[in-house]
Amino acid sequence: MKPKQVRVRLYGALNDFLPPERRGAEFVHTFAGTPSVKDLLESLGPPHPEVEVILVDGEAVDFSHRVEDGARVAAYPVFHAMDVTPVTRVGLPLPSELRFALDVGLGRLSGFLRMLGFDTLWRNDFEDDELARLSGDEERIVLTRDLGLLKRAEVRHGYYPRNTDPAHQLVEVVRRFELTARMQPFTRCLACNASLSVAGKHEVLDRIPEGVAATHSRFQQCPECRRVYWPGTHHQRMQALVDKLRQLEHEPAG
Repeated sequence: MKPKQVRVRLYGALNDFLPPERRGAEFVHTFAGTPSVKDLLESLGPPHPEVEVILVDGEAVDFSHRVEDGARVAAYPVFHAMDVTPVTRVGLPLPSELRFALDVGLGRLSGFLRMLGFDTLWRNDFEDDELARLSGDEERIVLTRDLGLLKRAEVRHGYYPRNTDPAHQLVEVVRRFELTARMQPFTRCLACNASLSVAGKHEVLDRIPEGVAATHSRFQQCPECRRVYWPGTHHQRMQALVDKLRQLEHEPAG
């Protein structure tokens, strides 16, 4: 029996999941059966949360569309600078409140997101099952470098950070989800994710160094883990990072 073939072209950031020889060009893919276009695309590399629009023979389709022999498939990532509202979009609308759940390898990124004020769950013993459940039950965006996790059907929203450096990963996530307008820096505990409250010096005096008590008057504390925060040198470094991230609103993605 003659093998079935489909012509495929991936656009934009979806090429990151292809081998170099298939990037930026149409290629032929051989397949069996009548897979859904979701299964076919994921077999090539891209996880479904990173796909926004799929065209089969020029027509927009959803993930359940069955691929036939001889078809032409084009897949596109999320659009920011282009209105594709009239087109069938397979990517689900983001929830009104952006909350995150990160896998075990992204601990430093979780601290950065908390620093920006985003509700971010991370543990060093998170299992894939729990992260997938959090995505579905709590509408959390899963950030992971485990493609298998992102391809789980329960994962509604997710992203695969390309870079391995946490600071660069943060830039990616801020760009991907357009976070600059939503940032509320220094409002969340970096250690446990709880919202911080303003505290008087008398409330935290037994939990801060003498030198800090003598030179600072503004404090925040975590109601859960009782960690105390003040605008010291570390705060200044983080503020510089926040200022750089705000500049992303005016810079083209590169």
